Amino acid sequence: MKKINPLNETNIYNNKISIYKLNQEGFTLVELLTVLGILVLLLTIVLVAVNPSKHFTETNNVKRSNDVITLLNAIQQYSIDNDGNLPSGITTSSQNISSSNLDICDLVVSKYIAAMPFDPETGFYSNCGNYDTQYTLKKGDNNRIIIEAPDAQDGAVIKVTR
Repeated sequence: MKKINPLNETNIYNNKISIYKLNQEGFTLVELLTVLGILVLLLTIVLVAVNPSKHFTETNNVKRSNDVITLLNAIQQYSIDNDGNLPSGITTSSQNISSSNLDICDLVVSKYIAAMPFDPETGFYSNCGNYDTQYTLKKGDNNRIIIEAPDAQDGAVIKVTR
C-alpha cells in the first residue's frame, strides 16, 4: 500500500481548488443579466397584451353610456309624473346639461337619481348649483329625448334616444 504524503505539492494544489470551489457563492454577472433580460422581455409582452390604456378608454365609454341612460330614465320619469311635460328649457337644439346652461338637476336629483352623472374625464358634479355633465340633451321629433356623450373616446358614438 502506497502512503500519501499530505505535504505533497499536488495534494496541496488540489485541496486549495476544492476549498476554493466550496467557498464560491452567488451568480455570475452573465447569469444575472440573462435572467434580467428574460424578465424584461416577459414584462413587455404582458404589458402589450393587457394594454391598460385601452381598458381605461373602454371603461370610460361604458360609464358614459350608463350615464346617458340614467339621465334619460330620470327625465322620462319626470315627464310621466308631470303629465307628459318635459323639463322646461329643453329645445330642439343640442344643449349642455350644466348648472350654467340647461339646468335640470333640481328636477331629477334626489327624486329620480341620487346624484347627477357626469363625464368621467371632462365633467364634474359638486351639487345642483355647481355641475357640468358634459352631456348634451335635445328634443327630437315627436317629443323624443336625445342625450349624447360628445367626449366619447376611440371614435365611439354614445347617443340614446327615447
